[in-house]
Amino acid sequence: MKDYKVLFVDDDVNILEGFKRSLRRNYSVDTATGAMEGLKAINEKGPYAVVVADLKMPGMDGIQFLGRVRELFPESVRIMLTGHGDLDAAIEAINEGSVFRFLTKPVPPHLLTRTLDDAIAQYRLIVSEKEIMESTVSGVVGALTDVLSMVNEDAMARAARIKRFVRDLAVHMGETDVWFYETGALLSQIGGLALPENIRLKIKNGEKLTPEEKQTFSQHPMIAADIISRIPRLEEMSRMISQQEKYYNGQGFPEDGIRGKDIPLGARILKVVLDYDLLMNRGYSRKNTLLRMLDRKGRYDPAVIRNFIEVLQMEDEYELKQVRINDLVPYMVVTEEIYSLSGMLLLRSGSELSLNQVDKLRNLDETYGVKQPFSVLVPPQKLREKKKAKESG
Repeated sequence: MKDYKVLFVDDDVNILEGFKRSLRRNYSVDTATGAMEGLKAINEKGPYAVVVADLKMPGMDGIQFLGRVRELFPESVRIMLTGHGDLDAAIEAINEGSVFRFLTKPVPPHLLTRTLDDAIAQYRLIVSEKEIMESTVSGVVGALTDVLSMVNEDAMARAARIKRFVRDLAVHMGETDVWFYETGALLSQIGGLALPENIRLKIKNGEKLTPEEKQTFSQHPMIAADIISRIPRLEEMSRMISQQEKYYNGQGFPEDGIRGKDIPLGARILKVVLDYDLLMNRGYSRKNTLLRMLDRKGRYDPAVIRNFIEVLQMEDEYELKQVRINDLVPYMVVTEEIYSLSGMLLLRSGSELSLNQVDKLRNLDETYGVKQPFSVLVPPQKLREKKKAKESG
C-alpha cells in the first residue's frame, strides 16, 4: 500500500504522531496540523489517495476542509474522524457525498487499517475509471478534430492556436482540470463545419456580416455543443462551448438571460481568447489588440482579461529560435507554417507542440522530408516544468 499516499489532518500534534508511528510500516503517511496546512500539503505533495481529517478543527472544520479537497482533487477518497457526539454531522457529510467513511475516535488499529485499505481500493477504482473514460473520450475528440482538419483547416488551426492560451489562462486562475479546458478549446470550433466559406472569410477579414449571415454564424457554438453533448460525461464542456460567444453583461449568443459569473468560466475564458486570436490574425499588434478589447465595456469578465494579460506577460519570457526537427521538444510554439519538401502543409503557425506532434513531425521528416530550419518560440525551463507538472497532476 506504500504506492498510495495518505494524509492525516488534525489540530492535535500528538494524535498525528500516533497515526504516523502505527501506520508508517504499511502506508506512505504525511500529516498536517490544521486545515490550511492540509491544503498546503495537498498542493505541494499531492495528489493523495486518501485524506483523513478531524471534524473539529479551529478556523476551517473537517466538513469544510474535505469539501474543499473534493473541489480541488475529486479523486482523493475522504475520511472523517469524529467524536461520539458528532455522529449526526458525520452522517450528513456522507449523505452529501463529502466523505467516503467516518471513524469515531479513538479508532481501533484494525478498523483504521481496514478502512484505509477500502479507501485505497476505492481510489484505484476511481482513477481506473477516469483513465478509461479519458482514453475513450480522447479517441472521440481525436476523430472529431481530424474531421475538422480535413473539412475546415482554418477552424482547426484556430483551435490549435487558442488551446495553449485557454489552458495557460485556466491554470493561471487556479483551475486544476487542464484536460477539460484544453479539450474544450479544441472542440469549440467543431461548429465551423457548418459555416459556409464566404462567412468564414468575412469573419477572418473583419468584414461586416449581413443579418442573415450573422444569424448563421451565431449558431456555430450551439451546433458544436449539440455534438459534444452526445459524448458521455461531457455535459459541462458542452455548456462551456455553447456560451463561448456570450458577453459578460448577458448580451451576445445565446439569448438566454445568463450573465456574469453564471456563465461557465470556460466560456468566459474562450470569449477572451477567441477575440484576441481573431484580432491578432487580422493584423493588429498585441498592444492594439488588447486596447481594443479593453475598450469593449461589458464584453469580458474583468478577472479573466486581467489574468490573460498576466499570461501574455509571462510569454514574453519565450525565446525566438531557428531549430531543426531533432531540436523540437513539447511546449515550443511554432511561429511559421511547417511544410514538407513537396510543399504539403504539415503544421500551421501558432501551434504549441505536444509530445505526439513532435513524434509525428519526426516521422513525417523520415517519410516525406520537412523544410527546415524553422522558427519557434522556446519557453523558459521553469515554464516548461510548470506546464508538465500541471498536465501530470
